[in-house]
Amino acid sequence: MSNRKPNFVRSFIVKSRLLLSSVLVATSLFAASDADLLKAAKDAGLKALPTTQAQVDEMLNEIGVKPNKFTKAKAELGKKLYFEPRLSKSGIISCNTCHNLGLGGTDGIAAAVGHKWTVNPHHLNSPTVYNSVLNTTQFWDGRAMTLVDQAKGPIEAEPEMATPAKLAVERISSLPEYQAEFKKIYKDGITFDNIADAIASFERTLLTPSKFDKFMNGDLKALNKAEKQGLQTFIDKGCVTCHTGVNLGGSMQAFEVAGKYKFANVGDFKGDANGMVKTPTLRNVAETAPYFHNGAIWKLDEAVKEMGSIQLGIEISDAEAKSIINFLNALTGEKPKVVYPQFPASTEATPKPEL
Repeated sequence: MSNRKPNFVRSFIVKSRLLLSSVLVATSLFAASDADLLKAAKDAGLKALPTTQAQVDEMLNEIGVKPNKFTKAKAELGKKLYFEPRLSKSGIISCNTCHNLGLGGTDGIAAAVGHKWTVNPHHLNSPTVYNSVLNTTQFWDGRAMTLVDQAKGPIEAEPEMATPAKLAVERISSLPEYQAEFKKIYKDGITFDNIADAIASFERTLLTPSKFDKFMNGDLKALNKAEKQGLQTFIDKGCVTCHTGVNLGGSMQAFEVAGKYKFANVGDFKGDANGMVKTPTLRNVAETAPYFHNGAIWKLDEAVKEMGSIQLGIEISDAEAKSIINFLNALTGEKPKVVYPQFPASTEATPKPEL
């Protein structure tokens, strides 16, 4: 019996081999393109989130921010204090009020509202607390370098929690359960510095790894085609000039470089003494509207176009904005599970709320 295959079979085999060859070539080119994109992202300064607290320390040291000493016990205590409303003069506002962990780490309103329903006097928007430990600076004007220093500010600020440091210590010291916890962790017990240190330790755990981080760690399939195209557009348009580093932001940058912000008259904030403004992180940006320091823009595509105009001096088309947003959506990360704490009951020694 002849081993010669019928013509239609031989034709099918040849076509199959040609098709397979084409697929392999295309796959090779696609892989090379993905590898090039990954290299371009790294060359632009983009980085994956750290996965351990030791890596957080390393990254902070790299960017010149002194890390506080982390322990799990500190973080657990800090979680209680983060949600503790008695750290506010009224007894009803906590860190979570403006940095709500269920709302992307923000409050979802244009300007923060604090003690006695006071709207932030400069009409400043609440930045997200997620991943904030990896910012190179804190507050819109960069007046704090670390989360420990940042944590003190809102507690004492009159338009926010309105609690002087002495009153904060008195409130926490009046609760025996807190006394015992602080004594185990801190040699000097309950102090305002230690309260802030514990809160900052909890905030260090609020990291939100995303599919983008998988891509940056070498998983070239972690992003889909549209997200990769968006990343390329993000790089090509120059967005990485300011939105770079592990947080795709979080550092002080010049504002209104190429044009005037159309809502500059909303509030009186003009940046630091040199007109520099902290660049917001783009991680979880799809969850943190409204945008800009004064929360004047609610739509992400509008924010993207406005940044192109005032920072880069370019017009970003609808298609380009959509492409960039495809990438920005890939920055929405997995949130750590946080169980709402049960607080110690107030005692007769606990200073009463002041409304």
